Amino acid sequence: MPRHIACLSFDFDTWSGFAARGLTTPTPVSRGEFGVVGAGRVMDLLASRGIKASWYVPGIVIKTYPEACERILKGGHEIGHHGWSHVPPAALEASREADEFARAVEAIRQLQGHGPAGYRSPSWDLSDRTIDLIREHGCRYDSSMMGHDCQPYFARRGDVCAADAPLQFGEVTDLVEIPISWSLDDHPHFEFMRSKTELMPGLANADAVLGNWLADFEYMTRTNEWGMLVFTFHPYVVGRGHRMMMLEKLIDAVTRMGAEFMTLDEVHREYRARVAAGLA
Repeated sequence: MPRHIACLSFDFDTWSGFAARGLTTPTPVSRGEFGVVGAGRVMDLLASRGIKASWYVPGIVIKTYPEACERILKGGHEIGHHGWSHVPPAALEASREADEFARAVEAIRQLQGHGPAGYRSPSWDLSDRTIDLIREHGCRYDSSMMGHDCQPYFARRGDVCAADAPLQFGEVTDLVEIPISWSLDDHPHFEFMRSKTELMPGLANADAVLGNWLADFEYMTRTNEWGMLVFTFHPYVVGRGHRMMMLEKLIDAVTRMGAEFMTLDEVHREYRARVAAGLA
C-alpha cells in the first residue's frame, strides 16, 4: 500500500544565525527574536492539526529561551541537535567542533532528560569530522545532506573529494541520512539578507513557493511507493502572517493528497525497519 510522509521541521535559530554571521547589533538581534513569536504561532497551528514536528535548536537558544523550548516538548515534538552556536561545523577547528557538539548534547539532555536522536548542521555544512561526532554521541540520524529528495539512505564517512580527481567514496556507516533541500527551505525563498559581499533577495511570493512544494510532494506520490519529504522552516521566517497562511495551506493540501505527518525520529526508525525487512 502506498505510503507518503511529510516531515515538518523547524530550525529554531532565533538570533543565533545572525550572530554567527557577525550581526550582533540591535536590529538583527530583534529580527531573530521574532522567532519566539513565530514559534508560538507555529505550535498553535500544529496543535490545531494534531501534527508532531521536529525542532532543531542550538544550545545557546535552549539556554536563552527555556520556556519556549519547554513548550515545544509539551507539545509532543522532537528536539534535535543543531549545534551549540550556529557556526557551521565546516568553519570550526576540530577541538571547537567537538566541544560545541558535546555542549549542545548536554543542553538538550538537561532540557528533556535524554540526548537527541538526530542532528542537523547549522547552515547544512558538515566538516569531515561531523559524522563521527554524531555517531559518538549516540545520534541515530542526520538531516544535513542532499543525496536524494524523498528516500533516506545511510551516510558515508571519509570521502575524498578533489576538484581534479574522481570522487573516492568512503565507508558507509549505520547513520541514517534523512535528506533535505534548499528548495524546500523557507529561508532562501523569503529572507532578505544584505552584507558587504553578498545579497540574498528573498521576499518571494508565498503562494508561488507553495506551488513548488506541492508539486514536489505530488511528484513523490507518482514515482515512489514509499517516500518522505522534509520541509524546513525557521519560525522567524514562516511566522509572518502571509507565510503562516501558506503553511496552513501546505498542511491541508498534502493532507488531501494522502500525506502522513511524522517526525524525523519516526522516519529513521521506519526506514531501518524497512531495510531490515528487505523493503529498502
